[in-house]
Amino acid sequence: MTKIPLRRFTARALPVDEQDRVLLLHGFDPARPDEPFWFTIGGATEDGETLQEAAARELFEEVGIRADADEFSGPYDNSVTEFSWAQYAVTQEQTFFAIRVGDGAVVSFDHMEQIEKDTTTAYRWWSVAELESTEEICYPEDLASILRRIIAASSVTEGEGSA
Repeated sequence: MTKIPLRRFTARALPVDEQDRVLLLHGFDPARPDEPFWFTIGGATEDGETLQEAAARELFEEVGIRADADEFSGPYDNSVTEFSWAQYAVTQEQTFFAIRVGDGAVVSFDHMEQIEKDTTTAYRWWSVAELESTEEICYPEDLASILRRIIAASSVTEGEGSA
């Protein structure tokens, strides 16, 4: 079956808690439900949105965490990836932004679109060490190094105000 080509410009939101863990979602491609994977929060920009505005909107829609666009730091990475999902052959330019959240951040799938609810099965907070040692599939594959950059940038920022 021929896939429908789709090009997307996406913002990926990386919520990082006080323990330097990143929040990921677990799900599957409806065309391949037996091949689950972990993935970052985010999605395509909508008309007139900046990437940070898209990251804030997606963060709320996908996990129920509210944030303003100006609360995101980064970008920490920008890449192009190609994959198939359902009936689409996707070429996705993705830009990764971070946002610090408290350890008590409540995750909710209530605001997801129905297809997201149908294909998202769980969430989990991941440390760098866990990302580096897992045998589970996580996207992007270099997420541990992106998380390291976020942690290093936070350490510099936190240290700026000390005497």
